[in-house]
Amino acid sequence: MAPPLQKKLLSGLFWILLLNLLIKPFWILGIETGVQNAVGPNEYGFYFTIFNLTYIFNILLDLGVTNFNTRNIARHPKLIDKHLPGMLGIKLALLCLYLVITFTVGILSGYGSRQFHLLAVLSFNQFLNSLILYLRSNFEGLMLFKWDSVISILDRVIMIIICSLLLWGPRHGMTVEWFAYAQSIAYIATALTALIVLTIRIRRKHNPSFSLKSVHLSLPFAIVILRKSFPFALLVLLMASYNRIDPLLLSWLHPEGIYQAGIYAGAFRLLDALTMIAYLVSVLLLPVFSRMTVEKDPQLGSVTRMITSLMLVFSVTAATAFSFHSDTFMYLLWHSQPASTVNNYAQVFTILVWGIVPIAMTYVFGTLLTAAGHLRQLNILAASTLLINIAVNLALIPRYGAQGSAWAALAAQSFMAITQIVEALRRLHLKPSVGYLLRLLLFSAVITTAMALLPPLSWWVTLLLAAGTALLAALLLRLIDLKQMLLIVTNN
Repeated sequence: MAPPLQKKLLSGLFWILLLNLLIKPFWILGIETGVQNAVGPNEYGFYFTIFNLTYIFNILLDLGVTNFNTRNIARHPKLIDKHLPGMLGIKLALLCLYLVITFTVGILSGYGSRQFHLLAVLSFNQFLNSLILYLRSNFEGLMLFKWDSVISILDRVIMIIICSLLLWGPRHGMTVEWFAYAQSIAYIATALTALIVLTIRIRRKHNPSFSLKSVHLSLPFAIVILRKSFPFALLVLLMASYNRIDPLLLSWLHPEGIYQAGIYAGAFRLLDALTMIAYLVSVLLLPVFSRMTVEKDPQLGSVTRMITSLMLVFSVTAATAFSFHSDTFMYLLWHSQPASTVNNYAQVFTILVWGIVPIAMTYVFGTLLTAAGHLRQLNILAASTLLINIAVNLALIPRYGAQGSAWAALAAQSFMAITQIVEALRRLHLKPSVGYLLRLLLFSAVITTAMALLPPLSWWVTLLLAAGTALLAALLLRLIDLKQMLLIVTNN
């Protein structure tokens, strides 16, 4: 890979991780946790169930357009001024389809007036979020990773301000409805900011006469784009389903379905935050891998190994630290809840958090296969994973509730990761050395043993010791080469 592209990748990783690590922990530990504590598990379970319904069907808002656009603009950046107006027209048309489907499911589910009200707000929020992701895909395709980093945290910054006033202000009073309204305001502001910046960039670099007034829906253009993006859409739908269907199955299959969904949501909250780090890395990998595969870059194997090492060091460390000390972290998040509820959160989280390892690998190798165009194989694997998830949930939920769902999620995620790794190595002719694989296994053994032997300590001490141990082990085992990264950034 040419040094400028390597530098953009590492610089982009630095900025997107830095900004998100500054903002997201407070969002997760302060705001989202504060909301869940303020409304309680039953009320948040009510919100979380409807949210997951809107999330599963949000593929209808995109139909693979965002991932297709990232890959396409990375390969052909000069097309952006021609594609953006038509793409925005497609997004507006898809909103109508999405609303029809989600409200039909709501009617079939027997929703009442309050449920429909929240469904409407959350559906609108899903559209805004989908629009922001599409706009960000243009920044990513153009390799404007710093702007992408800013846009990625802007909505959270605005929500932190609004929710802080609702949680701790002089007239505080948080409800799940107000939480949804805060999201709407933040998403609208972020989408407008992204549109303005992108318009200025296009006028300066590609087309001085470009204007958003040219947004339109062209049926021939839409047919061509949607036909090309359909495999991306199917993949996103299948992956969203097996990642988000657990709360719905809990609410349907368990006698205390809403409560169990609330317990699962509480345990899932921290995993969701950890997963976001892996997702942010994959966002940058898609355009970089896309350009490397189309140019048949000989450095693809070494870059893949570098990113795999970073993701495994992070994910294995996080899984061991949080799993072996789940009580500490669940009490930190849910100290205002009854002890029995906190204990239930911890039991589910101990299982669920191990999913960060296969999820991280899926974000690396799934992105690599996507960039290389092997979407048919990915869709077959995702469909198989969904069937595994449903089957294990059906077997375990009636007896074990949220813990059964956690095992189902872990089984499904592990299957997807392992099969993707095998498929990527085979199709892209990547051959990791035996020595490298042994170093990965040795690192996993060292960090797992260290975290298992670590006595109960304050949460921040636990995280510091975990990070320090992992960094030292990774450097000694040459899984992380700081010198190489510095040379890339300085173009030497």
